[in-house]
Amino acid sequence: MIVYQSVNPANGQVLRSFDQHTDEQMKSALAKADDTYRRTWSRMAIRGRARIVGRAASLMMELKEPLARLATLEMGKRIAEGRGEVDLSAAILQYYADNAERFLSPKIIEAKIGQARLEYSPLGVLVGVQPWNFPYYQLSRFAAPQLTVGNVVLVKHAPSVPQCALAFEKLFTDAGAPPGAYTNLFLSNEQVGMLIDDPRVCGVALTGSERAGEAIASRAGRNLKKSTMELGGSDAFIMLEDCDLEYAVNMAVLGRMGNAGQTCIGSKRFIVVGARAEQFLVAFRNALEQLEPGDPFDEATTLGPLSSDAALKLLLDQVHEAVAHGARVVTGGKQAGKSGAYMQPTILAGVTRDNPAYRQEFFGPVALFFNARDEDEAIAIANDSPFGLAGSVYTSDIEHGKRVASRIESGMVFINYPSMSAPDLPFGGIKRSGYGKELSNLGIEEFVNKKLIWVAPAPASQPA
Repeated sequence: MIVYQSVNPANGQVLRSFDQHTDEQMKSALAKADDTYRRTWSRMAIRGRARIVGRAASLMMELKEPLARLATLEMGKRIAEGRGEVDLSAAILQYYADNAERFLSPKIIEAKIGQARLEYSPLGVLVGVQPWNFPYYQLSRFAAPQLTVGNVVLVKHAPSVPQCALAFEKLFTDAGAPPGAYTNLFLSNEQVGMLIDDPRVCGVALTGSERAGEAIASRAGRNLKKSTMELGGSDAFIMLEDCDLEYAVNMAVLGRMGNAGQTCIGSKRFIVVGARAEQFLVAFRNALEQLEPGDPFDEATTLGPLSSDAALKLLLDQVHEAVAHGARVVTGGKQAGKSGAYMQPTILAGVTRDNPAYRQEFFGPVALFFNARDEDEAIAIANDSPFGLAGSVYTSDIEHGKRVASRIESGMVFINYPSMSAPDLPFGGIKRSGYGKELSNLGIEEFVNKKLIWVAPAPASQPA
């Protein structure tokens, strides 16, 4: 049985535990969601649904501090980052509240014969499986577009952030959403499979690991149901020869150390072109060594804990394996301090293609460093990865940066700033980073029926 339990990763204290929902409770929730979709939610005007989602956004901002503190308690996010996540999550909710009606308005098709238009309508009950690293943002990204379009959602959040899961569900209840529109469920992986098999469920969205993606995508495929997958990433950070070194180092720290490195779109592979590679490496090492672990509630803390002891052990094991296969530890590589799930900021150099680390994702404060002879080699290294989520390019020549960005095999590329997210920017990857888009107008179009309405031309007038 899956244990849903809040544990403070800064000190290992168990905060609260929750029982997993039974099969009967899960089936009852599904029945309620299906009934709400058919009788209430899908029949409500888009403007009415958007009004409720907008209220949830306002409530989220009113509760900004307690919500941020809850995220810090459950997964160790530094309090300032927790507040930032609440801001972004509320902005996503408000974005769809403000734009759903426009996004979903019928589109005229210039047909050669007859009159044609495209209409957007909801599908029904959707299942969302979401991770712990951004306990509100991930939920907002899934729920906001789907609720405004008229779908209803059953959400399985990560077992380590149950209080965040319940707090987010309550936002919609308090905003006036009918029971069954947004439902949090504490489920096992097996129960999620049962939901996907049920004919009342129309689709599934996952943000998680490759392993989870393989399992859920194959289950959805067997049932001929739509799915979207946002999986792992190992984003390339490419510094071209004309980039300001100090700026690049500052961006490298920002890109790697946000959320203690526990970010799908975090910069993870640092590829420096040309002779300044050693200068960059020294400056990057010095900057990382200035970060100090501390209480994530302390505003002065610069390094928070990982989400759990298990996450710390996995990362340490990955570093040890990389070193056993020839990698060199430039800095870090060990647990930081004697208690709490803290990891020293770490740089690994000399990671060759036959090293398992070359193709792995390091979900924490570990950076892989590469020196490329020229731009072509930098792009080749960037593309030599099973992942294709995002990446970034650093240069003083923006047009040059755009040309390099166009050659990178990923769903998103950012120039002169680490990979980031905003409500109006499409989010999603390729390769083993998954498929489908979230956010922007593309996010609201993933789980809809894009229905063609065609009208035959009027019959030709008959002669008298």
